[in-house]
Amino acid sequence: MSDETRHIDKRLKNLEAHLARENPLLLKAVQSFRDLDHLARRMGLLEKEDSFATQIPWWPLISILGTFSAGKSTFINDYLGTKLQRSGSQAVDDKFTVICYSEDPESHTLPGVALDSDPRFPFYKFSHEIEAVAEGEGNRIDAYLQLKTCNSERLKGKILIDSPGFDADAQRTSTLRITDHMIDLSDLVLVFFDARHPEPGAMRDTLKHLVSDTIHRPDSDKFLYILNQLDTSANEDNPEEVIAAWQRALGEHGLTAGRFYTIYSPSASVPIEDERLRQRYEEKRDRDLNEIYDHMAEVEISRAYRIIGSLEKTAREIEGRVLPILSEALEKWKKRTLWGDAVAFGLLAILFLLLVVGGGHAGGLWQWLTTSAGNAVTGLVVLAAVVLGVHFGMRRLAARSLSRWLRKQQERVNRRLDLAGAFRHSTRFWRSVFATSPAGWGRRTRNALAELIAQADEYIQKLNDRFTNPSGTVVETQAEVAEEPEEEAQTPRQE
Repeated sequence: MSDETRHIDKRLKNLEAHLARENPLLLKAVQSFRDLDHLARRMGLLEKEDSFATQIPWWPLISILGTFSAGKSTFINDYLGTKLQRSGSQAVDDKFTVICYSEDPESHTLPGVALDSDPRFPFYKFSHEIEAVAEGEGNRIDAYLQLKTCNSERLKGKILIDSPGFDADAQRTSTLRITDHMIDLSDLVLVFFDARHPEPGAMRDTLKHLVSDTIHRPDSDKFLYILNQLDTSANEDNPEEVIAAWQRALGEHGLTAGRFYTIYSPSASVPIEDERLRQRYEEKRDRDLNEIYDHMAEVEISRAYRIIGSLEKTAREIEGRVLPILSEALEKWKKRTLWGDAVAFGLLAILFLLLVVGGGHAGGLWQWLTTSAGNAVTGLVVLAAVVLGVHFGMRRLAARSLSRWLRKQQERVNRRLDLAGAFRHSTRFWRSVFATSPAGWGRRTRNALAELIAQADEYIQKLNDRFTNPSGTVVETQAEVAEEPEEEAQTPRQE
């Protein structure tokens, strides 16, 4: 076993140890990911030091995004029941903050390298991503990320990610890249807007990046849109117009349906003198806050479904999308190689005729070849070397000519599936250009993928059994059966 294989195996065993304590239902899924890794490596779609299981977060993630001074930090403090995040009228959250549970009653703030170097967190090796979009910035990971710990019961089993404001950031490209990464990984995304500035101009970037660019996502239902600090409008002549202006701004960017909430902080609210108005505001705030908190409490359930969904989606994508793309790439490669061979051999033949026949050396060459068997063998060896050299040169040129096409195709599939790596794997020097299937593909691989999809369906059914019971009948759980005394289990029931 190589060092890379041992390293990834150790990480998966650590994951299994965690799941054995936190979520045994997902424990078997790790083995399914191991099987998926194995067949993907055979096809060249995954490096030896990687695993699909380590490319997704197994801890539920909640991202909190929005404009500057929209009350995100105050919301987090109220939710946790402690003043963890700095809050105020000015922008104070200048970096992404990952917040996780700790048994230590004292909170700690750790640098971004703590996240970049720990595979258990969602920003593992993210300095490479930042470096790709902003050269030289990868070494400044601490300027973008920090880790905070908090001893709050509400944090158990989940991770919160607080973001800097959206509309005024000097490190814009890197910030947007981190934001996209957060959105992709999160189980729930809270998008905050400031009720003091509900007009479209004040939240331009938020409307575009967190509304227009997300409403057509397949997971768009994980977004909650929150108009915060509504208490600041309570003493105005027409507070309903504030909400209407916000909703019009969302509608202009395509968001006409979704989950919308209007809230303000119970601990940092503006006094509302009118008793009836204050009561109406508080009832609406509490109702919306409770619903938001309920969604946050349910992320552990949705994370389990997303993990299994990722397993099934990747397995289906290999056969449904990757296989056709690789087959098409191999067909293009074969045609370009054969055309290259034909052109190269044709040019060599013309050159040979000009130099040998045209120069009057044909008789001498024939006499040398027929003088002895050794000369004939030497001639054949030279000819074979030339033919093979030309052919493999054409193979390499044809493969390189498909690089741009493959990069374009990569955009159509899961970025965790390495199309370029699989293509290189299928065009190694011992592979024939007439091979019709990519390397590692065959009946065994097809059956293995079908088995993985069946296992994913079984895991989903077990999750459904855990949370649903359409028949309304009493169903004994495995835990209840295990707790039943052995002698009772063996004694027939009396009528």
